[in-house]
Amino acid sequence: MDGQRIREWESRCVEEQPPACTAACPLHLDARAMLGCARDGDWRGALAVLVRAVPLPGIVGRICDAPCEGACRRAEAGGAVRIRGLERAVLEFAGPRPLPVVGKSLRKRRVAVVGAGLGGLAAAADLALKGCAVTVFEARERPVDRLYALGEAILPARVVDADLAALRSLGIEMRCNAPVDAAGLAALVDDFDGVYFGIGAAAASGWPEFARDAEGRIAVDPLTFATSHSKIFAGGSLLRGDAPYSPIASLHDGRAAALSLDRMFQGASLTANRERQGGFVSRLYTDVSGYAPAAAVAPADPDRGYAADEARAEAGRCFPCRCLECVKSCEYLATHKSYPKRYVREIYNNDCIVLGNHKANRLANACSLCGLCEAVCPENLNMGEICLEARRSMVNKGKMPPSYHDFALRDLAFSSGEAFFLARHQPGATASASVFFPGCQLSASSPDRVAAAYAHLRRALPGGVGLMLGCCGAPAHWAGQEARFRETGDALAAAWEGLGRPRLIAACPTCRKMLEAGLPGARVDTLWTVLAVTGVPGRRAAGLRLAIHDPCAARGDRATQRAVRHLLAEAGVAAIELGDPDHTPCCGFGGLASFVDPDLADRTVDRRIAASDADYVTYCAMCRDNFARRGKRALHVLDLLFGDGGDAAARPDPGFSRRQESRARLKAGLLRTVWEEPVSEPEPEPELILSPEVAAALERRLILHDDVRAVIRHAEASGEKIVDARTGHCIASHRPVSVTYWVEYTRQGDAFAVHRAYSHRMQVAKEPPQ
Repeated sequence: MDGQRIREWESRCVEEQPPACTAACPLHLDARAMLGCARDGDWRGALAVLVRAVPLPGIVGRICDAPCEGACRRAEAGGAVRIRGLERAVLEFAGPRPLPVVGKSLRKRRVAVVGAGLGGLAAAADLALKGCAVTVFEARERPVDRLYALGEAILPARVVDADLAALRSLGIEMRCNAPVDAAGLAALVDDFDGVYFGIGAAAASGWPEFARDAEGRIAVDPLTFATSHSKIFAGGSLLRGDAPYSPIASLHDGRAAALSLDRMFQGASLTANRERQGGFVSRLYTDVSGYAPAAAVAPADPDRGYAADEARAEAGRCFPCRCLECVKSCEYLATHKSYPKRYVREIYNNDCIVLGNHKANRLANACSLCGLCEAVCPENLNMGEICLEARRSMVNKGKMPPSYHDFALRDLAFSSGEAFFLARHQPGATASASVFFPGCQLSASSPDRVAAAYAHLRRALPGGVGLMLGCCGAPAHWAGQEARFRETGDALAAAWEGLGRPRLIAACPTCRKMLEAGLPGARVDTLWTVLAVTGVPGRRAAGLRLAIHDPCAARGDRATQRAVRHLLAEAGVAAIELGDPDHTPCCGFGGLASFVDPDLADRTVDRRIAASDADYVTYCAMCRDNFARRGKRALHVLDLLFGDGGDAAARPDPGFSRRQESRARLKAGLLRTVWEEPVSEPEPEPELILSPEVAAALERRLILHDDVRAVIRHAEASGEKIVDARTGHCIASHRPVSVTYWVEYTRQGDAFAVHRAYSHRMQVAKEPPQ
């Protein structure tokens, strides 16, 4: 797998993007995490989040201009969460602040901070935490003197004093009544390793040491906060002139300048990895349409602020903002309890393993490849693309567990072999304007409906309608077996070209996609768009209400979706929509997921079944049969158009064994009745007597009736069997190719009762006779 493509895929997943509030905050406070703790009454946890991001949190909780609230998505459903008031509540209810951990530096740098405003104190705090010796020079008699003037109602002196005490605990030296002039600044440059200059807008005139911008202000790089002097960095209100005072912007400037000073000390780039410095617009997608409006909780005593229960209630209004659109829609993505960015990396790491356990094999192979994730993702990220590429890589490296796809590939071989494959012009014709391709699964599920549909097409369409029976190659494609897929496509292409390259009419949406991929230049229409034009004579199911399930392979195929609905309406069906046709989940068969993780496939189809109590109708044979397998009454559209009047919705899933038998029977029947050719009857097979429990076990274990018969034939012919003296049951095994089958059985006349069967891939060594 290509590392560059992996990084591109990872970058398209927005789940790790910050919420809008965090992105808008210049200090990037994780308000979502803080509010989550507050909602749960975990005040200490909320405090830890707050102090990790915000220096001087007591001051900020009282006077911050709160850009986070301006960006809050809850504003679209009842009003923004009052984050600033909740910061104040956190400080009140959390108890003592945690003691900061001051870093240790091999070479203790000395930093001078000129101006004890918010920006200067933020720079001082960050540099002290990094192990620098910081001295603050303030012209007035106390730090942040202007804030004390705001008054007790807005910012009590005790709150300011508490924040300043926390700063002094970091070892920061405060020198008040210590104005710095031009000469003093020059001396600081000589005596200290770096200087932060934050004297405020009123005192920013003069200072010939600095270059000026076009408006006469001290020229400061907006990213690094560097000035024209290599050791001096500046920030705060001196950059903004007459602009309104922004406490949070001043804190940001100090923090950003501190980062530049620290990088300068280390000889690192001042500009690298700072794209998201300050406020920005997050790429995180959050669908708020499902949230009911909820008004903000107002404190009973505005002067005192939130009581604990009020604060928890207000914090509970946070959604919280996440994307997870694909995880909410897809059982596979939800099962693994993470999200695509992490899945992509896990799959890539799994692919890179040379020696050791490949722990993400199932993750890469349990995806249905249905594309639902791409349809709902705001960035159109398709996990199926990643999983399919991983499968191809595993196949190429010989690392694909054979048990995952062997059964499906053997079924493909059957459908591509003599027992089912067929390519003919219609009887009496030497050319075909069209050729009907019903696909292997519809032929296995509803052979009689296929025969009826083909008869109708021969009557309705001019120019002759040929028939091609076979598999489109989807199992090989899904398994990552590209050579096998090309081989199947080449065989289909040869048959199609032998028929004169006619238009193909595909009954299965997946077949249509595979034929378009495997037969470049072919025109492939769906059976449904063709029938919508020709019309279908037959009975009307007046008043029948059915919920329509669009197969995942029809995603985006509006012409087919419309044609099916037209056909249902013409048949008298009142269709119930199950949501957006392009957001249909897979039935669990796609991508061969059911062979890799059967339980996941069951949950996937059960989730779809739960969407409506009505009977379902669909135009994918595997969807219909999977619904039936899980107890849902379901029809195929052909049951309505060419049915025999019975209760087709009660038709059970035929199971894997009967699927192959039905395909063979369809081919033989068409050759006999349509082309009037003699067909040799197959050798009679011994009858199997299966209890419902044994039949279900065979289905679950992917053991065909023919596999069981092969074991019994081998045992009876060779005598290689064991007789259980306690039960009288014969126990025998047989390994026709790569799988060893074991069957426990007894003979009952000409039939055989099967009591148990299982299989494995180990080869049983036989001792030579003594």
